[in-house]
Amino acid sequence: MQVTKRDGRIVQFNKDKIIKALEQAFIEIDKEITEDSKQKIEAIATSIEKESENKEFSVEEIQDIIEKKLMSSNRKDVAKSYILYRNNRTLERNKRSKLNKNITRRLKAINVENQNANVDERSFGGKMGAVSSDVLKEYALNNCMCRKSKENHLNNKIYMHDLDSYAIGSHNCLTIPFDDLLAHGFNTRQTDVRPANSINTAFQLVAVIFQLQSLQQFGGVSASHLDWTMIPYVRKSFYKHYKDYIELVEEQELDYSFHNALSIDESDYKIYNEKAYRYALKKTEKELKQAVEGMYHNLNTLQSRSGNQLPFTSINYGTCTLPEGRMVTKALIEGSIKGVGKFHKTSIFPCGIFQCMEGINRKKGDPNYDLFKLALKSTAQRLYPNYANVDWSGNEGYDINDPKTYFSTMGCRTANGWDANGFGQLKDGRGNICPVTIIMPTLAMEATHYYDDKPCGDLENDTIDFFMQLLDEAIHDAKDMLIERFNWICSQSPESARFMYENNTMAGYVPEEGIISALKHGTLAIGQLGLAETLQILIGCDHTEPKGMELAKRIEQLFKDRCAEFKKELHHKEIIINNKTVDYTYYLNFGVYYTPAENLCYTAMQKFKEQYGEIPNVSDKEFFTNSMHVPVWKNMSPIQKIDIESQLTGYSSAGCITYVELDGSVKNNLKALETIVNYAMDKDIPYFAINVPNDMCNDCGYTDDMNDTCPECGSHDIRRLRRVTGYLTGDYKTAFNLGKQQEVEMRVKHK
Repeated sequence: MQVTKRDGRIVQFNKDKIIKALEQAFIEIDKEITEDSKQKIEAIATSIEKESENKEFSVEEIQDIIEKKLMSSNRKDVAKSYILYRNNRTLERNKRSKLNKNITRRLKAINVENQNANVDERSFGGKMGAVSSDVLKEYALNNCMCRKSKENHLNNKIYMHDLDSYAIGSHNCLTIPFDDLLAHGFNTRQTDVRPANSINTAFQLVAVIFQLQSLQQFGGVSASHLDWTMIPYVRKSFYKHYKDYIELVEEQELDYSFHNALSIDESDYKIYNEKAYRYALKKTEKELKQAVEGMYHNLNTLQSRSGNQLPFTSINYGTCTLPEGRMVTKALIEGSIKGVGKFHKTSIFPCGIFQCMEGINRKKGDPNYDLFKLALKSTAQRLYPNYANVDWSGNEGYDINDPKTYFSTMGCRTANGWDANGFGQLKDGRGNICPVTIIMPTLAMEATHYYDDKPCGDLENDTIDFFMQLLDEAIHDAKDMLIERFNWICSQSPESARFMYENNTMAGYVPEEGIISALKHGTLAIGQLGLAETLQILIGCDHTEPKGMELAKRIEQLFKDRCAEFKKELHHKEIIINNKTVDYTYYLNFGVYYTPAENLCYTAMQKFKEQYGEIPNVSDKEFFTNSMHVPVWKNMSPIQKIDIESQLTGYSSAGCITYVELDGSVKNNLKALETIVNYAMDKDIPYFAINVPNDMCNDCGYTDDMNDTCPECGSHDIRRLRRVTGYLTGDYKTAFNLGKQQEVEMRVKHK
């Protein structure tokens, strides 16, 4: 007898395989193989063997025969067990088949999605990362999440971000404590690194630390106040150059009692030797310029994560009024303006963020107003820097004397709110532990369909009330999903992220208490997607109209209220400290997050369409609108857009961004740009960005807003740089997914 396998291969009949499958079915019911069951199994296997002599059967046909014989016996309970066993095996095969198909698609770079605009999925490293990601996502769904969490994710209700990173137990984002690492040095797996002793070394180490930390997590890394951080190293370099002039040029010993931490503005330097002072200042400025240039090139070339991914880096600056800090801010902005490479391309990383602060840099007469104007010039040409509002009402309680507590953010929009576990507004050493996103249009459709065949008095209000009920349930489910993931991350060994825990880059780590001692200071972010589309489903308009804004505020208030409640819930965990089991108590920092949804805006829409089809003003495009943003096709002025979104940004504590689209004319009208940025700050926008066209010819380097042909050399090889979330990325026509590409095409310039 021959048997045709599922893959088409023909093999000889093997009676033992039937016996083994039957044994599994009997054990499932009887918990053991009895003498009676052994006889029954042998009898069935032998009868199939005899009946099939000189015939050819498929595997499925043999299994059908086994089912019939069991059903005709007195062991119908075993028959049921065998049927379930068979079904489960089929499901597992289908899973493997689906996974194999996905792997093949990844390896052959078919239908490239570019889930992350910073990764080229066609490259060797990109393909390796994509394949491993698919396998890990499958593992996370089946082994890390409870049934309800899994269903919420698969049913397009609550999206758990970065499932592959969930599986390995890593966290999302981190604001790195550069002050401590540069001052005291740090350890790596292979060696230890001494403290920085010059501005050049300090900037090199910033790039190194960014890259090392990015390997410990899956999200962005940032510096919260780089202008303040670099003060000691500017002073060290200045003192070195000053000393060199005295000893090498004038061939004298420096016999004056200087300390290398003395401010470069101290009159003692000038009084002692004016020439040496001017020389040291010039050399320090040159060294600083070269150091910044080196950091920009490093962060745009060293692809140290996911095979070929650049770390998502952000640097905040602009508030330090000391001469050293001002020098650093100026050098960072001028480095941005200069660009990188042969044709001085716009630097993708780091994302520069200028921290606006009343009395410091916003108005004429402020000590850093000149730097604010320089930042505006850079934004008009390079899209960076973006702008953070230090005086944002959501950052109340910060210490004016401690820049570590100033409002800072990451390029994407992630921010650290108030820490319930004792750090307050401290930003360094904290980050977003993990995010989820509630896909609100799915809930809106459920609410709408619920009343399709039910009589009701007020259809619209009843639908809204039911939606709010569903949303409330989803927010609670989101909380449970985040706690579930938080516990999984906390179960990991500190050896999994040695650099992070050995060097305390995540603040608060106490070895005896485990990594929960550090993770508890981070944020559990509850995000949202598609507010505009949700409102369209429920009431037929979005939040650009008063009726839509009224409901939008009701929705956002629910998010805010629930996160505030969750943040006050005390959690308990038994841990061992000094050989004693103690009740470890802590809070969790839940926050409302206006999700970037770089890939989700597209994939969630595709699933939505599969279920509900094409709905006007909802699913008649390839993407959902990010979080609470005004739809990109709305024709309005920058002021109008700021007015609308500023009514909602105050509900978010875990991060948000507002941006406006301008045309290229802003390069020649920096006063208008200044007015827009200051207006956003005055309207209490926490994080603000400007989008302007940034096209460059890859053949000659000509830069301006272009069509398909370079007006300088006639080339068609044009790089079209656009903002994807808060970060920039490469040419949007190749780096963005289909949804984001369409979004860019639909963006209306605000005039």
